[in-house]
Amino acid sequence: MRTLRWLDMALQRINDIRIQKKLVISFIFVVFIPVILVGVFLTVSFRQTMIKDATQQTVNSVDIIRKRLADTLRMPMEISNKLLIDPRLKKLVNTQYENAFEVMMAYRDYNDFLDYTRLYKEIYNIRFYTRNPTIIDNWYFIQPDEGIRNTFWYKEALDKKQATASWVYAEDETQGNRSFLSLVRRSDFVEYRTSGVLVVDVNPQELNGIVSQELFDTMIYDSQGYIIAAKNTEWVGKNLNETEYSHSFKDRQQGIYDDIINGKPSKVIIEELMPEGSSNKLKIVSIFSVESIVSNANRISMLGFTIISVSLCIAFVLIYFSSRFLADRLMRLNKDLNRVALGDLHVTTSIRGNDEIGLLARQFSNMLHSIRHLMEEVQESNRQKNELQLRQKEIKLQMLASQINPHFLFNALESVRMKAHMHGEQEIAAAVKSLGRLLRKNLEIGGSDIPLQDELDIARYYLDIQKFRFEDRLTFELEIDPSCKHLLIPPLIVQPLVENAVIHGLETMEAGGNVRIRAGLKDDHLYIEVTDNGIGMSAERLQAINESLQDASDRREHRIGLRNVHQRLSLTYGESYGLNISSEPDRGTRIFFVIPTGGSMYVQSIDRG
Repeated sequence: MRTLRWLDMALQRINDIRIQKKLVISFIFVVFIPVILVGVFLTVSFRQTMIKDATQQTVNSVDIIRKRLADTLRMPMEISNKLLIDPRLKKLVNTQYENAFEVMMAYRDYNDFLDYTRLYKEIYNIRFYTRNPTIIDNWYFIQPDEGIRNTFWYKEALDKKQATASWVYAEDETQGNRSFLSLVRRSDFVEYRTSGVLVVDVNPQELNGIVSQELFDTMIYDSQGYIIAAKNTEWVGKNLNETEYSHSFKDRQQGIYDDIINGKPSKVIIEELMPEGSSNKLKIVSIFSVESIVSNANRISMLGFTIISVSLCIAFVLIYFSSRFLADRLMRLNKDLNRVALGDLHVTTSIRGNDEIGLLARQFSNMLHSIRHLMEEVQESNRQKNELQLRQKEIKLQMLASQINPHFLFNALESVRMKAHMHGEQEIAAAVKSLGRLLRKNLEIGGSDIPLQDELDIARYYLDIQKFRFEDRLTFELEIDPSCKHLLIPPLIVQPLVENAVIHGLETMEAGGNVRIRAGLKDDHLYIEVTDNGIGMSAERLQAINESLQDASDRREHRIGLRNVHQRLSLTYGESYGLNISSEPDRGTRIFFVIPTGGSMYVQSIDRG
């Protein structure tokens, strides 16, 4: 029910909008907004697809870089494995030489380091650190000085329990202290109870060649955060702490992340590589800004939105002028209608055309012709009607003049009652007695308040008469709080409710009809309720009755009594007081009201306060 009411209100509001505005609003909701929403949806989907494709492409590129890097680092690892078991190297670094000539002869016979750097492009340099005091430094075999011994990679290599390899970004004093990604590995000579540290430098050109062709910013860094290769060569050799990226991915694990880099939303892809036989990892990072990916999509979207906007503007202009032309024709027809409303029935419309408005104009002209013809007939009918009304008024005056004297009526009823009583017709006598009392009470009522007991007596007399009429079809009950019988109330506010219950609730019932009157005190207020178990009423009819209680122009007979009671209560006690009606089909009707025990003076004192 509430939904239907809401729909009715919505339709009424729509009907109140001018037709030109309706067409424009319809265009906005049916065409403009859907097109914009579809455009936004497609643009967002296009952007997301491009970002997804770029991310997947970058992930694939990083995976390729990881594989190429693993292949590049595999050769230094294999060479280190060979050197660790090379008996010639073991003998060279552990022999105690008598003089420099013996050392130079040993160096001349051992050219493996030089051969490896020449044969394999991945190898840039090889050197071996040994503590043999008889060795002479020759850029390949070096006695570590204090500076070397204090480096983290040298200490780490000697402190390891196993001779596993580590990949570090370290300076090579044999290359002018230039830094390289180097494989550092301890070589243990058990039979000599000595050890040394093997360092294999990776060719930086090979590393940079892996990332130089990437579309996005890509770099490789070691576990210490040193960048060993990058698309932007200016980053090589720097630590992440020295760059703007330190907060973005220094401590992050492998995965894909969203971040703000240089003030722009960006994607960060991190891939880890644990080279075979190594104890530490290398990380590969690729970064691309979302803007760089969607810039082309934005350009296409802007072009599409421009075309859509121009098309919508043209369509809007056409709709506007078409609706204006339509509205102008309707306004001309409205002016003709206004002239007719002012009494000019000789209007000739100038609207032409075969569309709906033209058809309406022709029907309007035909209607005017019919109205003029009917006016003539109505005038003749009114003349005859006026004559009839004059005659009816004369009859009413004669009836008023012959009205029966009330005392004569009471005496006549008393005579009828006594006659019935003498003939043993007790029910008839009781009914006539109740009728006489009812008439006397009604005639005695003036404009002042009466005790509740008197009002209930009137209701009881009425019910006695109706019970005589309906016999066993009607019963009634009165549940009255004795403490409220003396309270003053306006006259004739209960009897109309009882009459309504009998006539409209119980009259059509064949048996079992019941009317109950209840009166009591609740929080300094008098509560009066009239209920019946009659046919009840539907929700629609109940709503109509509730609305008619506020409508003084509603003259329907079956609602006059209820409306009079409701309006008298509201006028006497205030707008918050009046009848409350509830009903259900086949379950009866309940009518009640609550009024202050102080009467109308109580309400007036509240209003003044």
